[in-house]
Amino acid sequence: MKIPQKSDLGVSLEHSRSGLRDSHRRSLLSLLFLVTGSALLVFGTLQLINGHIWLGTFEYLVSGLLLWSRQGLRNTRHLHRWVYGFLVSFCFFSLLIILVPEASITAFVWILMIPVLSYLLLGKSEGLRLSLPSLIAGCVIFAVYQGRIDSTFAIIDLLNMVLCATLMLFFIHIYETRREEAEKRLFDMAQMDSLTGLANRACFNSVLNRTMAECNRNGSGFALVIMDIDHFKRVNDTMGHDAGDQVLSRIGSLLTERLRATDSVGRLGGEEFGLILRDLSPDAAYALIEELRERIASDEISYGEARIQLTASFGIAHYPDHAKSSEALYRLADRCLFAGKRAGRNTVSQAGVAMLG
Repeated sequence: MKIPQKSDLGVSLEHSRSGLRDSHRRSLLSLLFLVTGSALLVFGTLQLINGHIWLGTFEYLVSGLLLWSRQGLRNTRHLHRWVYGFLVSFCFFSLLIILVPEASITAFVWILMIPVLSYLLLGKSEGLRLSLPSLIAGCVIFAVYQGRIDSTFAIIDLLNMVLCATLMLFFIHIYETRREEAEKRLFDMAQMDSLTGLANRACFNSVLNRTMAECNRNGSGFALVIMDIDHFKRVNDTMGHDAGDQVLSRIGSLLTERLRATDSVGRLGGEEFGLILRDLSPDAAYALIEELRERIASDEISYGEARIQLTASFGIAHYPDHAKSSEALYRLADRCLFAGKRAGRNTVSQAGVAMLG
């Protein structure tokens, strides 16, 4: 049996706040610092030429801060704080520039960038919490400080601002919702065996590694069980692969029906399954697996007019009593399994416990 590799398939997607991994968010934020800092350097110069000394000086200072901060961004462990710091500052500056209409009559367009950046860097929930109040504040400030609403032209200008802000937020929110749903489906597909609905090998190995880490912290243990369906090849050869698929699906159902909520089960490949039994003594684990063996042996699977009866063999190893690494635990459970098969199949074989047929 192949020794599992220590991987955690999809873990970066599972823990990400947005559609971007942290490495991509870091790169994007660094680019935003560079572009924004460079743009403010140009705008600051133009503001000084136009006589807006305080605004130009402020833009120079912010530009210098952004360009200098790119060095710290590369190695920071608090990337999420940097993201919030940039976005909140960007929102504040976008609102401030609207308060100074003589600086630029089109400065309000920057407020429409807030939903794009917020959803991209923070994800749907946090992006909405930051974008919605910022857009509302921007529309209010635009209405108050861009002149009195005393003509149809002024009303049109205000409605354009409100409508664009509303549509921008709405479309980005819909897009991010659909993206999260698609990502969730892909993540589930990557973790699931499509035939049985159980965890696939990569996911099962990830659960095993996490279980070992948890047991290391709290001083508990668990049993790793490797199960193999006896003479499964005979079913495929005599009745076809469709019959074999139905057998595998039924075995998966029998396993999940009996196991507890704290236990885990996965299909490791072919007719081989893996089980993780938490907080059970060797005797209790042996008794549970023996019950599963009997349940499988007494079950009858209908396939057309035929009736299929199968048995299964099990190998059990305990952590940390028998092994303290996933590789060693797999090897020991695998040896127990094949010892049971050599003894006649339809057995439960556990390190230090006699086999029962």
